[in-house]
Order: sequence, then structure tokens, then C-alpha cells
Amino acid sequence: MRVFVTGASGWIGSAVVPELIGAGHEVVGLTRSDASAAALARTGAQVCRGTLDDLGTLRDTAAASDGVIHLAFKHDIAFSGDFQGAADADRRAVETFGEVLAGSGRPFVLASGILGLTPGRVVTERDGRDSAADASHDDGPQARQATARRTLDLASHGVRSSVLRLPPTVYGEGDHGFMAALVGIARERGVSGYVGDGSNRWPGVHRLDAAHLFRLALEKAPAGSVLHAVTDEGVPIRTVAEVIGRHLGLPAVSIPGEEAGAHFSWLGGMIGLDAPASSALTRELLGWQPVQPGLVDDLDKGHYFRAK
Repeated sequence: MRVFVTGASGWIGSAVVPELIGAGHEVVGLTRSDASAAALARTGAQVCRGTLDDLGTLRDTAAASDGVIHLAFKHDIAFSGDFQGAADADRRAVETFGEVLAGSGRPFVLASGILGLTPGRVVTERDGRDSAADASHDDGPQARQATARRTLDLASHGVRSSVLRLPPTVYGEGDHGFMAALVGIARERGVSGYVGDGSNRWPGVHRLDAAHLFRLALEKAPAGSVLHAVTDEGVPIRTVAEVIGRHLGLPAVSIPGEEAGAHFSWLGGMIGLDAPASSALTRELLGWQPVQPGLVDDLDKGHYFRAK
């Protein structure tokens, strides 16, 4: 297939692109900067310069493709105070892809998130599927979930749409996300922290296993599928803090909930959430079997702790 990938040079996209090319697909990747374009070209992909706001570019490139994987999200503005602006841009992009792909039977795979869907219990692929009449009426983080539901609704308009939910910890060497942030905070604060007793759990997946699942979704996920890229169903955050502390030579300590924002900065509102997730239905549906190390084993490889 000729596949249009947004966010092609990002943390996950830079693993998805070679996964697709290695399987014989042709990739056209959306990227913003000269450096990202050069890196993308070195993989053998074609470069499409633009942003999520260039709806004409998105429309034309999707129209000339056999399928779309939408990974891009404006994380820079989302985590600096304008989550709504990022979610609105995401919704407009999805609406554009939906219009182009309607009635074609072509695949459209949307990257979404797991964190916060069903706090305190294991979330499955059956959760969070309630239809949304208009995603623009949902505010803040709920707007992104509404866009995911809107993507599922495209199945009734002749699009082989699927939503691939990612855990907060998509880890691996080179990660600059949540795990890297926790390591950085521990270095800065002199302690490796967790909230309360640290028993709250986060799911995780290695980026290479996630990339493989994106390819399987593109190739064979049925229309209207929800998929979970989850290797570790739930790793206690205290366990994560203890591993980080051991590698940095720092104590692992409890941070009171009311102090989480001050200690963990932008992670403060999330680090205490209990958000375990299952991928049993995804594995059964697509035959996906993760082969990379789990989160704790990957942390113990030491790459998060080397001088940058």
C-alpha cells in the first residue's frame, strides 16, 4: 500500500515508518522541519512538508494514498496549557481524512490514549466506545476521546477505521516522554518520587512493539476496531520510582498528593492516576505478540540514565 503517515518523524512515527517499509509498503510522511525531512528521507520514505493545520495538504495526500496512519498531535501546545487547541487541530485533521476516505473502504488508523479512560480498573478495548455526535462539544482531554469515537463512527461511512490506544509509557532507547521526564525530575529534586503509597499502575509498551501493531492495524484491523498497544498491563509507579532511584543512587520517596503538582510539574496531574489496561482482545483479533522487553527490564538496560 501507499501509506500516508502523519507525525512520521516523531517518537512513534520514526519506528512505524521503517516497520511499514520493511513490510513492502510505500510511505509518504508528513513532517515540519528540514532536519525531520532529511531524517525521514534517509529511511526511504517520501517527504510531505506541512503541519496539521494544512488541511489542503492533508486532503490531497490522503486522496492519493491507499491508507492513512494519523500519529501527529500538537503535544508542544497541549502540555504548555492549550490542550483544547491541540485537540481542535486533531479533530479537524480527522474530519478531513474522513471526508476523503468516505466510501472507499481504505484503512484509517488513529493514535489515541488510554490514560484516564477508566481510573481504578483495568480498561479494555470495549471501554470508551460510546458514540459522539459532535466531538467539538467536548472540552479539554475529553475532546481527544471524542475524536477517537468520531473515528470509529467513520466505519459506517465506508472507511476501515480503527483507533489504536497507546499507554502513557511508550518506552525505549531515545525516549523523551514520560519515563525520561520522571528521570529528569528525580535528578533535579534529588529523590525519585511517587504519589501516596505508589500502588497506582500505568500500562506500557515498547515503541517497536507499538509500531508493529500499527502495521497490523493498517493491514487487517476490521472497520470500527479499538486496539490496545499494551505489553505491561500495569506497573506500579512505586516500582518505577525504585528502579529510577537505584540507577541514580537516590532514595525513592512518597510525595503527598497535594504536593504532586509542585514536585512533578506538568506530570503532577497524571502521575497519581491508576490506569491499568488490557490488550487481550487486540492480541486475539490481530495475533499481535509483543517481543520487546517490559518497562522495568527496559529501564534496567540503563539507557535512560546515560549522560545526554
